[in-house]
Amino acid sequence: MALGEPTGRRAPTLEDVAKVAGVSRATVSRVVNNTRNVDPALHSVVWDAVAATGYVPNRAARSLVTRRTDVVALVVSEAENRTADDPFYSRFLGDPFFGRVLGGALSVLAPLGVHVPLTLVGSAAARRKLISDLRGGQLDGALVISLQPQDPLPRQLAEAKAPAVLFGRPSLPTAIDYVDVDQNAAAKLAAEHLLTRGCKRIVSVAGSLDMPAGHDRLTAFRAALADHGIADVPAEEGGFTQEGAEQAMQRLLKKHPKLDGVYAASDVMAQGAVHVLREAGRRVPEDVAVVGFDDSSAASSCRPPLTTVRQPVEDMTAEMARMLMFHLEHPAARTTSVVFEPTLVVRQSA
Repeated sequence: MALGEPTGRRAPTLEDVAKVAGVSRATVSRVVNNTRNVDPALHSVVWDAVAATGYVPNRAARSLVTRRTDVVALVVSEAENRTADDPFYSRFLGDPFFGRVLGGALSVLAPLGVHVPLTLVGSAAARRKLISDLRGGQLDGALVISLQPQDPLPRQLAEAKAPAVLFGRPSLPTAIDYVDVDQNAAAKLAAEHLLTRGCKRIVSVAGSLDMPAGHDRLTAFRAALADHGIADVPAEEGGFTQEGAEQAMQRLLKKHPKLDGVYAASDVMAQGAVHVLREAGRRVPEDVAVVGFDDSSAASSCRPPLTTVRQPVEDMTAEMARMLMFHLEHPAARTTSVVFEPTLVVRQSA
């Protein structure tokens, strides 16, 4: 059979692929089923043959061999009784952060043929269903973005020994894999940059303080400024939304009209802070310097473009995917965490 020659009306088989590739049927099976210990040089030969013959792997038969579904859920865990049509999810899915999360995960999982459906978990019943699907084999694993304080899901996943990796440190000590960014290093970068610009009356538009990310970013920022002799850093919660940040910035301006520096716990919130400052007649950065966090598309679309602390979200979620696939291959492996280093991206807001 010549490369690309049709095989008639019958569905192409593993034997057809093996003949075109010039390898054994067993080798084709190992490549198609992502079995380890296959010569990497054979992968491209076999997949070229798969494309040439039009062979479609039988997912049901494949799952019998690998005991995998090739489905990993991207889980957004939020407060009780939220539904998919809740406005919260529209705001969340519209946040540039989410696209970066998905892109990083897909960069690792898509080439492996793994599907990544979005799963919204906003109730006890939804959590039970997710854990049941993980334990019952309907899902291979889960990449979890936990958005609610004191979220019980990480603990429940750990107790069920379900394969899962969490974005960000869990609120409570939990035996679950996670990735995070070095919050202390991030806060130090922001604090020292504002001080270098000559800011003396610095405030923070904080995230939700009952969430680890919000709490850690504010606490670390205050500690970084305390090291430079600034003991009082006023803060108002912005809830990780632009609307919340605008309200927080208004309160800060009212209480501290002479403020000259702002650290916001996300770029979306920094964008809201800039909007309020400009409406109040404050020039950014001439009158007030603003530093954000994330280095999302909100930072570059803001006017002026935001100076921000970059957390490498795509690298972090790609690592989550690799950690999950490793644990699927080594279910007895110990839980691990990976902490990434932030960098400062200087633009025009500070």
